[in-house]
Amino acid sequence: MVGGHKGYVVPKLSDYSWLQIVNPQSLPSEWLSLDLGPGELAAMSLAIENPDSIVLLDDMLARRTARAAGLNVWGTLKVLLELKHQGFIKSIEPFVNQLSDAGMWVSNEVKHRILVLAGEL
Repeated sequence: MVGGHKGYVVPKLSDYSWLQIVNPQSLPSEWLSLDLGPGELAAMSLAIENPDSIVLLDDMLARRTARAAGLNVWGTLKVLLELKHQGFIKSIEPFVNQLSDAGMWVSNEVKHRILVLAGEL
């Protein structure tokens, strides 16, 4: 995996017996001309096939495309907010900083807004 080659700890999917890998039945042809990765295309296609699902996307083009298709889209920062809200973590700021340090672009405005939503500012 790319992350492992960059020095990140990446779990082996085969270590998780509860995890099922599923491929979409089809990809909307209009998405194929967009600058989207295969993972984004597959995730969005699976979300279309499973309309009650939430698709996790951080790339802006992917998010806009998914929303235009009527999909329920969350980003990583929304997941962190949910984890805090449900009591799994006490603070999201360290995780936001780790994501930034790992190369995820988070503007100062977005960071400020997410910390306000988390009640940390």
